[in-house]
Amino acid sequence: MNTTLAIQNLKCGGCANTITTRLSNIDGIDTVTVNNETDSVSFNYNNENTLNKAVELLSKLGYPVEGEQNPLSKKAKSFVSCAVGRMSK
Repeated sequence: MNTTLAIQNLKCGGCANTITTRLSNIDGIDTVTVNNETDSVSFNYNNENTLNKAVELLSKLGYPVEGEQNPLSKKAKSFVSCAVGRMSK
């Protein structure tokens, strides 16, 4: 199955790199593509449990899906994830 999720706090290629790397590490997820222009991430997944893991991970990284609460703590986490993504490019 394939999905595209609108996410919050996406800023740059560093963010995209972190998201791509971390989602690709989840068993059952592949073909991860982040679109900075549309603030979205697309990927293939095996089942609903895998999709739920991806949504949970995105939130933990600071990139909650649209409609989810986006407190300052998640915005701060996205800056850290962004910096990590820039360093590991």
